[in-house]
Amino acid sequence: MKVIIVDGMGGGIGVQLISRIKDALAGETHKAVELIALGTNSVATERMVKAGAHKGATGENAITVSAPLGRFILGPIGIVITNSMMGEITPLMADAILRAPGERILLPLQNDHFHLAGLESIPLARMMDKAVDIFKERLEALREP
Repeated sequence: MKVIIVDGMGGGIGVQLISRIKDALAGETHKAVELIALGTNSVATERMVKAGAHKGATGENAITVSAPLGRFILGPIGIVITNSMMGEITPLMADAILRAPGERILLPLQNDHFHLAGLESIPLARMMDKAVDIFKERLEALREP
């Protein structure tokens, strides 16, 4: 099963997600999951691959082609908002991620040009824990007969 992690800028969110997902998966489950890092730039991709992604690709075309392959897509909410991440998310990238058939698990990080009203402000580490918990729950639900 392919799990896509998308990030940009320096790739820090993607690195943490990959590390936490790898820690959360054990034994046979880990072997059945292929982590694919998709970066908006080469620095983000390289850092995510070094963190343990099985493979990675960079840029708009890589994201538009590869996003639909994942059963799950994880990343900050900006990956589905055009021009977020200081303009790194193009309309084609955001659209490809939104149209992909996989389940999206997004971190509700605030951004300079948009705000998410009504969300509890929690530390990034807790957001990451919650995202990985949701991923594990959804993964287990897929395995139930």
